[in-house]
Amino acid sequence: MEQQHVDVLVIGAGISGISAARHVLRDNPGASLVVLERRARVGGTWDLFRYPGIRSDSDMSTFGFGFRPWRDARILAGGAQIRQYVEDAAADEGVLERTRFGRRAVSADFSHAAGRWTVEVEDENTGEHESYSAGYLVGATGYYDYDTPYRPQFPGEADYQGTLVHPQHWPEDLDHTGKRVVVIGSGATAITLLPALAGDAAHVTMLQRSPTYVLALPEVDPLTSVLQKLRAPARLTYRMVRARNIALQRGSYALCRNYPRIARKVLLGLVRARAGKGVDMRHFSPRYKPWDQRLCVVPGGDLFKVLRSGRASVATDRIDSFTADGIRLKSGEELKADIVVTATGLSVRLMGGMALTVDGSPVDVKNRVLYKAVLLEGVPNLSLVIGYTNASWTLKADLAAAYTARLLSHMRRHGHDIATPVASDGDRSEFSVMGEALTSGYIARANEVMPRQGTRDPWRLWNNYYRDRALLQDAPLDDSALRFDKAGAPAAQETAAEAA
Repeated sequence: MEQQHVDVLVIGAGISGISAARHVLRDNPGASLVVLERRARVGGTWDLFRYPGIRSDSDMSTFGFGFRPWRDARILAGGAQIRQYVEDAAADEGVLERTRFGRRAVSADFSHAAGRWTVEVEDENTGEHESYSAGYLVGATGYYDYDTPYRPQFPGEADYQGTLVHPQHWPEDLDHTGKRVVVIGSGATAITLLPALAGDAAHVTMLQRSPTYVLALPEVDPLTSVLQKLRAPARLTYRMVRARNIALQRGSYALCRNYPRIARKVLLGLVRARAGKGVDMRHFSPRYKPWDQRLCVVPGGDLFKVLRSGRASVATDRIDSFTADGIRLKSGEELKADIVVTATGLSVRLMGGMALTVDGSPVDVKNRVLYKAVLLEGVPNLSLVIGYTNASWTLKADLAAAYTARLLSHMRRHGHDIATPVASDGDRSEFSVMGEALTSGYIARANEVMPRQGTRDPWRLWNNYYRDRALLQDAPLDDSALRFDKAGAPAAQETAAEAA
């Protein structure tokens, strides 16, 4: 089997992968680069999920790329619109032509002697295997398991005679017109599905175990609209709105974490104003503090509109059992359902499930820490592009991508083959990088998969855009915790042995 060599190999052609490839190509114009994508198109999550009403849950001025203005005045955008935006960016930045589709990265091994990665890849269209070597590897697959969503088993499921679907695998031919629909869940997916289905369904019920904090945003951003009417340059408009929204995201998060009682009163007060007298506030009054779980946003208050109309409702209870024609709750109430949607969450899998080794020794990712939230401790020439959980994903993905490009340029200029972050045992905590602040289900499940949280800089994950920007964009690249070596050097071999 012939091996193909590139300077940089990017795994994943979603938002993170396109950003990483674009930044590397811009800062390293002579570098050879290939992007491997398992799906048939770019877009990642936005190509995978096709359920009705799918949209961003972050404003598009911060969820869009920093290098490509989002020109629509609508604050949130639909899935198809976002996927097209990502594809247009990939085409315009020269990334699309370097992307190979239908490729699943199976394993990757780094050799200190050669100073490069060997990545084994399966062409899922033909079943054939390919081999790539690369000086640097970028993991840009996010942390969702695209094959298997999180799906608890409910008592009595086998007795149910209706249609049971999960949003991650939404059937293209599913017709909900005139049907009674129950959506199990209370997160962003469930809150998006409720108004999207209510227009044609006989009735839609969102069945939740416990409530979530919900925040209604305007459909259209007033500042963007004004600046567009004044014919301000698109890039200037984008930068102004983006800077404002970054500050608002950071400020609102800080308010919720530092003054939870005040934040709770504000959030519940906004819900009362939107929901009206006919909506029972117990369905929107969580037991946890604001931002213990991610806030759910609804454009134009669409969720509350369908609740007020009577076309949809919310039930807060636990499932006793499925029945032949619906769900029986612990309270004894029965919800009749022709279709049940299990919006129960996502499973977590890093690097798309690819086996990672260094000099043939397996890497236990969950017991490593991240250097500046990008490089994996003890693993050479590897960047993990992972976005924020408490703000727009792309803000962090862009920073990680730009840092990777800067690091590669630095290594080339100084003749380094290998860059390895080196930590001590005291640098890692018991928590994962996702599990200390937020308590959502998928965050808790990620504890068994994701790297550990660090105890101090540069290993601690702050989830703070301003702090990360200073750390990744402005701080010097030379650092005592980041070791540079030549391929085959004894020092590099010793570092590898210590990490193993």
